[in-house]
Amino acid sequence: MFEDKKWDKTFKNRLAKHYDELKWLYSELYHNDQQAFDYFCDMMYDYYEKRSPMLREWDEAREASPDWYKGNDMLGMLMYTNCFAGNLKGVKSHLDYIQECGVNYLHLMPLLESPKDRSDGGYAVSDFRKVQPELGTMEDLAELADDCHTRGMCVCLDFVMNHTSEDHEWAMRAKAGEKEYQDRFFFYDDWTIPNEFEKTVPQVFPQTAPGNFSWCPEVNKVVMTTFWPYQWDLNYANPVVFNDMTADMLNLCNHGVDIIRLDATPYIWKEIGTPCRNLPQVHTLVRLMHMATEVVCPGTLLLGEVVMEPSKVVPYFGTIEKPECHMLYNVTTMASTWHTVATHDVRLLRHQMEAVFALPHEYTFLNYLRCHDDIGWGLDYEYLKQFGITEVPHKKYLNDYLTGKGYNSDARGELYNDDPRLGDARLCGTTASLCGIEAAEYEKNEWKVKRGISLDIMLHAFLLTQSGIPVLYAGDEIGQLNDYTYHDDPIKADDSRYLHRGDMNWEEAELRNVEGTRENIIFKALRQLEEIRAEYCVFENEADAWIIEPWNDHILGIGRYYNGEKLLAFFNFSENEQTAWVNEMEDYYDLVTGEPKSAKAINIPGYSFVWLMTTFNKPFVKKQHPKIERRTEEAAPAEKKAEAEKKPAAKKTAARKPAAKKAAAGKKPAAKKAAAEKKPAAKKTAAKKPAAKKTTAAKKTTEKAEE
Repeated sequence: MFEDKKWDKTFKNRLAKHYDELKWLYSELYHNDQQAFDYFCDMMYDYYEKRSPMLREWDEAREASPDWYKGNDMLGMLMYTNCFAGNLKGVKSHLDYIQECGVNYLHLMPLLESPKDRSDGGYAVSDFRKVQPELGTMEDLAELADDCHTRGMCVCLDFVMNHTSEDHEWAMRAKAGEKEYQDRFFFYDDWTIPNEFEKTVPQVFPQTAPGNFSWCPEVNKVVMTTFWPYQWDLNYANPVVFNDMTADMLNLCNHGVDIIRLDATPYIWKEIGTPCRNLPQVHTLVRLMHMATEVVCPGTLLLGEVVMEPSKVVPYFGTIEKPECHMLYNVTTMASTWHTVATHDVRLLRHQMEAVFALPHEYTFLNYLRCHDDIGWGLDYEYLKQFGITEVPHKKYLNDYLTGKGYNSDARGELYNDDPRLGDARLCGTTASLCGIEAAEYEKNEWKVKRGISLDIMLHAFLLTQSGIPVLYAGDEIGQLNDYTYHDDPIKADDSRYLHRGDMNWEEAELRNVEGTRENIIFKALRQLEEIRAEYCVFENEADAWIIEPWNDHILGIGRYYNGEKLLAFFNFSENEQTAWVNEMEDYYDLVTGEPKSAKAINIPGYSFVWLMTTFNKPFVKKQHPKIERRTEEAAPAEKKAEAEKKPAAKKTAARKPAAKKAAAGKKPAAKKAAAEKKPAAKKTAAKKPAAKKTTAAKKTTEKAEE
């Protein structure tokens, strides 16, 4: 194999583990190109050698505990560097705040160099080896990652592998007529072959960027541009492309990135006569990248951006023996959640969650309410047909409700990529604004504000009840509202996603410490729920989860069981009090209050929830947490009557002050002293320094003995 190579023993051992499969897949994909494969192996060793001593310690710790990311203490936060703190040094200066939020998984949105006026929010990369100058340098990224690791936090970064910017060196040389570089993309002398592609390849942006090809006047040729005309699709049938892009990915890993988000994963292999989505070669490429990370930087995770329903994304996990992506986004649950907010009917969400719960526990999903992107209505319309619901009218209803045009709606969103021809549009807005808090504050209607906050907290409780890793969008922890200033920026004005990509308002963040403010109520409530989730093993990924039938289509019921702990969770998506008609025999306690509570005919206030727990191995112990302000029905009637007489609230709030002030450094969260006693699964390596790996291994041994 490679006996003649003067490689490090550790590297050789890791490579030997995967060598046969690696060579077989590579040779199959690239027609037995031995020279390209040898280069690939040498390249991997080059990046292995460049790993810092600290990163190598992390590698060893994660090799010893490969499920380090699956613990119920994991909590993510997604942010744009410039919006959150200006630049990477600014993010580093706010790590105390991030840690106060309980976050140990920091996802930085695209920050590599891209043209300002043609960046697609950073997804049109012109140099994979440089940070956008105004955001900092690669050294700044490495320093931020080091500080995060010291605090037990891991770092995630987007890797845009489907395409480059037309300003990338390869594209510039292709424009100059160099055939070698044109072969790294898809260039054609005329429209004959592109027109054949167009017969089977769907359009991503039919209104704003129709078609999948663009004319390149510099060489009078046609080039494939699946997304925007300035984003040129890479040709992964060329081994040079795969080798060099994998090297770019490993370079990010060597700068401290722990999790690589593979952007637009299903698109990366193109073949005429197909949709150019989800082709078998995509899985080969992802498997090869997975093995490359296990050889060079084990413990590095691949997060696939695969926007499909959970049952259809499963192939991207690979198999237990031959894994591909470690984690995938749970996109459908997110969209179904907002559908349920608009309809107050949980039947679709219940159906969708049943499909998720039926999947093996080994699969890890990233769960979220909002992110940098829009909400697309790719729902299960076949299922909805039985209720007389058809796709186009229903999408209009959802968009009308969540933009505040629907009856009795206080939601404040905006449409994205509206296509009147197909009756299709997607939706933008922050969690708080979509929950009605923005409209309520504009009206100065205190009862409505409480109702909107209650819905916001209930949705986060649902997020935290799901198996997988919950991820907050930065600003949601304080209920940040929409930012309409993007309308005044010519570069951003046509992209309504900037509505929820506003700058972090640090003046509002300081209000998290002012009792009774929106920021304070939401921040405290989320921290309490997050701490509860981290303390009880019933929230572990391995827990059995199922749907509970509450005989009420306004209420979603979820059951969880693990290691003697049983949880009943009920979420009321109606604004009115509802009853979950259940009749559970055990003695239950409210996890939020710690008080005994019967699990029979449970009354739940509007837009509220209950977490009920019983234990079979040991007595329930009440935990001390800050009190969540719960909405009660009796406080509502007088203000509800007055509300009906009011005119609908305007959609825009008063202009916000610029985020100029620096947040006060928050206190670091207290260590969870009893974690080792409460949790049988010792998978918290991510939250510990590498030196703790021996302890982790010891815990696992004890755990097995107990079982």
